[in-house]
This record gives sequence, C-alpha cells and structure tokens, in this order.
Amino acid sequence: MITTDVQRHGTVLVSITGTLDEDAGAALGRALDDVTADERDLMVDLHGAVSMDSGGLLHLLALHRRAENLGLRVLVVGWQPQPQQLMADVAGIRGRHSATGERYAVAGFRRLIEERAQRARDFSPDSSIRTWDQHPARAA
Repeated sequence: MITTDVQRHGTVLVSITGTLDEDAGAALGRALDDVTADERDLMVDLHGAVSMDSGGLLHLLALHRRAENLGLRVLVVGWQPQPQQLMADVAGIRGRHSATGERYAVAGFRRLIEERAQRARDFSPDSSIRTWDQHPARAA
C-alpha cells in the first residue's frame, strides 16, 4: 500500500508500506499530480517498505526523476534491509547492507541503478511490464 500526503511547509511526503513492486507504479505516478509552486521538497519514506523488486526500484527512480523535473529536492529515508540490499545488488556493490541509501542521492548513481534495474527487469520472466512513465499513453 502506498499513501501520499502533501504536508504543510512545502513538503510532499510519500510513505510506502508493504511491497514496492510493479503494482506500485500507478500510485507513485499519481503522487506528484497535485504539486503546486509552493512545494519545494519530496520526502519518500521507506520505513514501511519491507521488500522491493527491480520493477519497484524503477518506479521509485521514475518518481525521483519526475520530482526533479518539477524542481523538487528529493530525500529518500528509512531504507529497510531488503530494498537497500536489492539496490546494492543491482548496482554491483559487494557486501551485505551496503550504504546505498546515501549513494542514492548522487545523480550518476541513480542513472547506474536505473540502467541496471532495467536490464534486470528485461531479463525477468515478465519483461512486458513498464514503469508508469514509459506507458505509451503517458508519452503523448
């Protein structure tokens, strides 16, 4: 389940609970629909995200890219062990519980993760799934 809440003082808070996977795409895609010029920040809270797959990671990256395009600063907090380890694995960082949360803020690292997550999903059994921002209707 994904909940979104526009907080006062210019911050959009997106809290994610449960599994961040392909099914999260629609909710994440709507998370920034009502952003106004008064909002300056996006905070994504992963404290409740117990698991994530490569499709969920791609949706998270798409949300981040959209927020930056809207001029929002992005902060992702509360990395849980499995999502953090998935991102480390996708990035090719060895060792359990690698400090990927801090690296996530670096644009080059996000591009690397996005490319590798896309490749991982392309080679998965159901490679027909797309992120919400890759859907043909969104491209128009």
